[in-house]
Amino acid sequence: MAQNINLTIDPRSGFCRSNSTFYSKRNPIPLPRNDSLDVTTFISARAHHGKFAFIDAGTGRRLTFSELWRAVDSVATCLSDMGIRKGHVVLLLSPNSIFFPIVCLSVMSLGAIITTTNPLNMAAEIGKQIADSKPVLAFTIPQLLPKLAGSTIPIVLLDDSVNNNVGEAKIVTTLNQMMKTEPSGSRVRDRVNQDDTATLLYSSGTTGASKGVVSSHRNLIAMVQTVLGRFSLEEGEQRFICTVPMFHIYGLVAFATGLLASGSTVIVLSKFEMHDMLSTIEKYRATYLPLVPPILVAMVNAADQIRKKYDLSSLHSALSGGAPLSKEVIEGFLEKYPNVKILQGYGLTESTGIGASTDSLEESRRYGTAGMLSPSMEAKIVDPDSGKALMVNQTGELWLRGPSIMKGYFSNPEATISTLDSEGWLKTGDLCYIDDDGFIFVVDRLKELIKYKGYQVPPAELEALLLSHPEILDAAVIPFPDKEVGQFPMAYVVRKPGSNLSETAVMDFVARQVAPYKRIRKVAFVASIPKNPSGKILRKDLIKLATSKL
Repeated sequence: MAQNINLTIDPRSGFCRSNSTFYSKRNPIPLPRNDSLDVTTFISARAHHGKFAFIDAGTGRRLTFSELWRAVDSVATCLSDMGIRKGHVVLLLSPNSIFFPIVCLSVMSLGAIITTTNPLNMAAEIGKQIADSKPVLAFTIPQLLPKLAGSTIPIVLLDDSVNNNVGEAKIVTTLNQMMKTEPSGSRVRDRVNQDDTATLLYSSGTTGASKGVVSSHRNLIAMVQTVLGRFSLEEGEQRFICTVPMFHIYGLVAFATGLLASGSTVIVLSKFEMHDMLSTIEKYRATYLPLVPPILVAMVNAADQIRKKYDLSSLHSALSGGAPLSKEVIEGFLEKYPNVKILQGYGLTESTGIGASTDSLEESRRYGTAGMLSPSMEAKIVDPDSGKALMVNQTGELWLRGPSIMKGYFSNPEATISTLDSEGWLKTGDLCYIDDDGFIFVVDRLKELIKYKGYQVPPAELEALLLSHPEILDAAVIPFPDKEVGQFPMAYVVRKPGSNLSETAVMDFVARQVAPYKRIRKVAFVASIPKNPSGKILRKDLIKLATSKL
């Protein structure tokens, strides 16, 4: 709070009455003053105390820090030789892999922009992202080549196991070949500034159209500094299990960039499977387990069998993000795993994964909280109707401002203006209040995204798909609460006269066209969809109807 020396700030809540702003109670993060700095150089310049940067849980392959940085240098040299320059977009379509960070760091070191996509997405969904971001090169694995079949982008394969089913794909080389190249100090290097774009991650919008979130090197450096503040190496070398997808902001922040700077070892699972995760913790004596709430709930429910079968004694912290944990879940977990503390975090793609966190078990036991504001972060609670800034313990939309807030949405000035105001405040779409001690509580969402296992599902996208069915007159999609996955999409459908369309037929129609996490898992047929006078679906009424029988 040093930068606000002339303001009177309540030391307990962090609230300043004169400008209705909440200030972080945590120590501010130091940011480098050198403007000519990319995030890769920033991370690689740190002293890495740990020995191994990455371990592949499946194959046991290990990358030391020196091997990692040599690989990044080699790949960057090859990319430069291929003509990749500052501002070019490079697509990465891959499951979790020890090679994922190498690609990201190499691309960003040149001032080029990395865009990632979910490997579960259908070809049409990936095609939309390609049409929007216009990548000049793509990295992928042979199994995912069919999803790029409609594009003419040159492709680098992340492994050498090329089969004959490459179709018309234009494969130019493999990552393995690039990593064998001698790094060149004389490669073409454009001057990269902290304000230049580093990543272009796609975030689901309430309108159904996915938007490219433009994050700068400064945003990522601020994120790395925040991660370093949370996870220092004072307790010795730390080993993190990588369970969440690296294409997602949570995975990219934690595993592909942030934790590297701390010298921690990241043990990579290519996909989540409970047995694989638990046996990997045991085998590699992991200390930290980042996850999403549904995995934590599953660990509580199966605790007796898990403790009999696996030795989790090395684990000292579970990190949960995506949604606040309830008192029952936290207490249940601590009872079953008494030596493991729970830490929570809150962030958005638009805030580079940073926003608020609980940094101790005592803070996590403030049940239902998303935590206190991250270092150097400011917040306002704003009445969504009047636009008036509110005070402590009053509920409104959470606005955030800080060094990790995005530059805006890619080629979408309308969406940028509606989400980011002229003073740099990000409107999160979450209804929250901040209590007397500076803890944030998420009450509801203004945005209508459905959170399925940490993935964001925009209802409008599924509604548009349903309305394309010849037997559907009208449709609405809502989040349906579920203990295992958090929420899943449920559809209310109005059939056309004479139609006998079944629940299964509706679900199958959608399942054929979207990624598995977007599938509709429950259908109810109704005579009409409730709407307000302007035609907006009254989702709250439908949610009340759907959950009234629970």
